[in-house]
Amino acid sequence: MSVTHPAGFLAAGVAAGLKSAGGPDLALVVNEGPRFDSASVFTANRCKANPVLWSQEVVKDGTVRAVVLNSGGANCYTGPEGFQTTHAVAEQVAAGLGIGAIDVVVCSTGLIGLANPRQDLLDGVDTAIKGLGDHGEQAARAIMTTDSVPKQVVVEGAGWSIGGMAKGAGMLAPQLATMLVVLTTDAIVPAAELDDALRSATRVSFDRLDSDGCMSTNDTVTVMSSGASGITPSPEDFTHALVRACTDLAMQLLADAEGADHEIAITVLNAATEQDAVDVGRSVARSNLFKAAVFGKDPNWGRVLASIGTTSAEFDPADLDVAMNGVWVCRASTPAEDPDGVDLSARDVTVTIDLKAGPARATIWTNDLTHAYVHENSAYSS
Repeated sequence: MSVTHPAGFLAAGVAAGLKSAGGPDLALVVNEGPRFDSASVFTANRCKANPVLWSQEVVKDGTVRAVVLNSGGANCYTGPEGFQTTHAVAEQVAAGLGIGAIDVVVCSTGLIGLANPRQDLLDGVDTAIKGLGDHGEQAARAIMTTDSVPKQVVVEGAGWSIGGMAKGAGMLAPQLATMLVVLTTDAIVPAAELDDALRSATRVSFDRLDSDGCMSTNDTVTVMSSGASGITPSPEDFTHALVRACTDLAMQLLADAEGADHEIAITVLNAATEQDAVDVGRSVARSNLFKAAVFGKDPNWGRVLASIGTTSAEFDPADLDVAMNGVWVCRASTPAEDPDGVDLSARDVTVTIDLKAGPARATIWTNDLTHAYVHENSAYSS
């Protein structure tokens, strides 16, 4: 159940001494081929970390042979020295594997403004290369920061498969959330088709995750194809499997969101366009008033309507329906069923919004705003 499940991939997770608390903090995933097709998507934040700036150039030719990731420090806003460290890490991986540095994606996660010790990273790379094997679990653990559990997935195709690992537990907001994700497949999928599939998958999974409205500087999702199965699935079959893998990982990220007591699925129905549905769902997901109400087990549907009204989506403000956990507490923008019938004691919460404006729909996932979230993030750098 890891990135090494598909044929043609090796991984390692080692301790390079980057985390003050110790433990594994550097991961390496290597594609042994025979193909080296790849695609990636990165944060939409204009303020990007050094590894993202490097990796955006690496992926332009559709070829990636290795991904190296570290936790402990984001290597963001660390000056020219920080970019040189990223470059040096890629060169170290390339030298150890006998490949070109321009085929090495580099990812970092952790505190912004923290310069990772370069020699520790380089030594860690050497250790990881020596330890390469069927070690996807160790790799998934090495990229954790505030995560409480590693996130991994395997989706089986007809004689081929997809494996994946992810990290992320906070700042979960488009695009893409504070996440590092590595996906592997032994299917034969050319780079252009991988790119199409990945963008389709992230659009309805990671990009619909909106935990706290905060966008990271380091987000990276990379998929590599080894072609080792010898099987070429249809683009439709592969995209469907990749959507399943990305959605599974996205739900694992949501379940591990920092300090959350509730996982909330906001589904917007009958919107004029899919973008309208996304905008409305995202507006509700980013309402601290709504999220605090869910934490307090208060089915305050007025906060939902107030959030809908901040969007430019097409709807009649006098004719909106809202349900919470299946109870239609609002019909035609007026009180309907008794809110006392809404049980918010369970972890899973559903909010359904009917805009009555068209055929489109979308679901946005978020979580509640808790004391634990505030505490964890107020003490993050201490």
